[in-house]
Amino acid sequence: MNAANGSTPFIHPPKRQPTPLSFTPSQLNFDAPPTDPIAAARAWIEESLQLPTPNPNALYVASVDADGRPSLRAVLLRAFDADGAVFFTNHKSRKGRELAGQGCAALLMHWDHLDRQLRLEGSVESTSDALSDQYFRERSRSKQIGAWASEQSQPLADRATFDARCKSFEERFAGGDVPRPPHWAGFRIRPSTIEFWQGHPDRLHDRIVYTRSGDHWTVSRLYP
Repeated sequence: MNAANGSTPFIHPPKRQPTPLSFTPSQLNFDAPPTDPIAAARAWIEESLQLPTPNPNALYVASVDADGRPSLRAVLLRAFDADGAVFFTNHKSRKGRELAGQGCAALLMHWDHLDRQLRLEGSVESTSDALSDQYFRERSRSKQIGAWASEQSQPLADRATFDARCKSFEERFAGGDVPRPPHWAGFRIRPSTIEFWQGHPDRLHDRIVYTRSGDHWTVSRLYP
């Protein structure tokens, strides 16, 4: 609060010109939406990979603990198909424990360059060992070592301790492949709802939400 006049100093970012794109984004028909939200979501995700931004596949994952206290973090989306969204992490971490314990999650992908948001909510399951192994083999060796060395979300005395653990595992696996740690694997979020949000000037946005019922989806338009 501003002590001089008792008012709150609100945040107003400066107006900026949108970044020119190297492609023409597709247009989702919000008045006659497609019947298959998975294909439409996949199309948005694939378009986002062309954006001039470091992590267009950034995925925000919200979970809750046993007392209903929420937490949120960013991970990287690694697969998306009819079975849902997949990312990989340490299952002993806070998010790992909460996702496994409560069995549900909410996801968000936001692309400023396209003025779009994609939201999903659904149930959580672990990916197969085969899929987790496949992705772990694609990671760089330093990331593989880090998966062993990091006791993710646990207190850490100092950086030197972490560096020492990394060196210890480098020595342990010297001269051979790094196996996947048993606690490092994927999560799959099977969506029960999928929402598409397209921004427009003056906050007059478009929103539709799909809700799954068995093998079928129903779609509704929402006020922005």
